[in-house]
Amino acid sequence: MLRWFLFVFVFIVLDIYAYQAFRSVLKNNWSQFLYVLLSLSVLVNLIYHFYGFNRREGFTHAHGYAVAFFIAIIVPKIVLIIMMFGEDVFRMFEALYRYLGFGNRTNSYFSSRRAFVAKLALGLASIPLASIIYGVYKGRYNYKVLRYSLCFEDLPEAFDGYKLTQISDIHSGSFDDIEKVRYAVDLINEQNSDVILFTGDIVNNKAEELEPFKTVFNKLKAKDGLFSVLGNHDYGDYVHWESASAKHKNLEDLKKLQKEIGFKLLLNDSVYLNKNGQRIALVGVENWGAGGFKKAGDLQRASRALHKDDFKILMSHDPSHWEKKVLKDPYHYHLTLSGHTHGMQFGIDIPGWIKWSPVKWRYKQWAGIYKELGQYINVNRGFGYLAFPGRIGMWPEITVIELKKGSDKV
Repeated sequence: MLRWFLFVFVFIVLDIYAYQAFRSVLKNNWSQFLYVLLSLSVLVNLIYHFYGFNRREGFTHAHGYAVAFFIAIIVPKIVLIIMMFGEDVFRMFEALYRYLGFGNRTNSYFSSRRAFVAKLALGLASIPLASIIYGVYKGRYNYKVLRYSLCFEDLPEAFDGYKLTQISDIHSGSFDDIEKVRYAVDLINEQNSDVILFTGDIVNNKAEELEPFKTVFNKLKAKDGLFSVLGNHDYGDYVHWESASAKHKNLEDLKKLQKEIGFKLLLNDSVYLNKNGQRIALVGVENWGAGGFKKAGDLQRASRALHKDDFKILMSHDPSHWEKKVLKDPYHYHLTLSGHTHGMQFGIDIPGWIKWSPVKWRYKQWAGIYKELGQYINVNRGFGYLAFPGRIGMWPEITVIELKKGSDKV
């Protein structure tokens, strides 16, 4: 209760401050009334959905939109506050300067300048507002195909030019437009890859979330099949279950659904992909994540049937596994495929120019291709979305990787 009181108090104080910029530009009483009404409506809606909220009871579409509305209104106001606070600090020093007799600026000059700064602040605040609206309305289904070619000197010759498509973090419980998902599945199939690899989090919490989309995802096709691993959300750890047996049944139902779709689920296991008498190893571990995340992944068990010199592709949901365990393993895993981060569903990503998201402060490898000790990892930005029903700058991703035999040195 105290935390909610402090939250509301801080929100109102900041909102009153932001309101000053709005009022100095739009002097119409109706506009000011609508501003106050909108702020209160969003605040009340957020409190209604989250007061007493228990994450283990599940995160619904209504919760997601409550978060989206709040972010859409608070981020532009933060921009306003920063701009106007800078102006107020400047005015304070100027007032002191005049008080000491060093200037004679008129009040009309200061009021007109403040109005100019307020207009500028409102203009800048409209940029994040428009971005958030676009991210919710269109960005979450703005699928992008990202293509990479990776060279390996020890790649078997038969696999030179071999194409794999990686998808990750479907989070089917978040979807509200089955036609957009169907379009994305068609887009995946259009890549005509040799194999499709899914790196975990097919649901938010419960197997039943996948049921409405089973007949969509079972249209996925690849010459050498579909393979998958589990992500942290697939275990049902984030909702309340009536019993341990109910939770266990949910996981078994999820495994069954994945099989019906066509995925071969690798649970700390491996398979060989064969071509023209040669082979590469595909390894899949259960979720292993640094910090408080589930650590069910067992790399040694998953690779027990492999030879040390095999060419290996590893599927591991959480990219922290790569740095903490994979790179230190005596086996050489040529390429690791991960997801989990979503690129935080927010950032700036202009190929060749800039790639930034706040999630970089949590994960060293958080989006795209990285290389260390002669081993690669690709961190997929995710197919779906979670909690915030949108994506801003970090669009849903379909990764296509072509394996090439040879040196990557130019």
